[in-house]
Amino acid sequence: MNNLSTRQKDSEKLEALKKLTAIVYLCQVLTFALAGLPLLVGVAINFLNRNEVKGTWLESHFNWQIKTVWVTLAGFALSGLTFGMGVGFFILIVTVLLLVYRIVIGWTTLTADKPISEIN
Repeated sequence: MNNLSTRQKDSEKLEALKKLTAIVYLCQVLTFALAGLPLLVGVAINFLNRNEVKGTWLESHFNWQIKTVWVTLAGFALSGLTFGMGVGFFILIVTVLLLVYRIVIGWTTLTADKPISEIN
């Protein structure tokens, strides 16, 4: 009976962490409407709860989300620095497309209850 109770608690905890992971993906989507602020809120959630997902399949999603933020911020910064040279607009387009790609890949694998593969 105790073993069953422990498994149920673990299952409930994993489900709560999955919802938290979905919230971070939602924050990343809301970045388009709210000028980037939700992107920072999402990564803060990742860093605050990183130890909770350690050793689970959700750890790969947290790592994916954190890497998405770093790549996006670097792309936005590079775009801003090179906008005057005429290249920044193209870098911005590539950055936005990469952000969309990473959100879609992450969301679809999360809803399939799978980890993000190391290839991505």
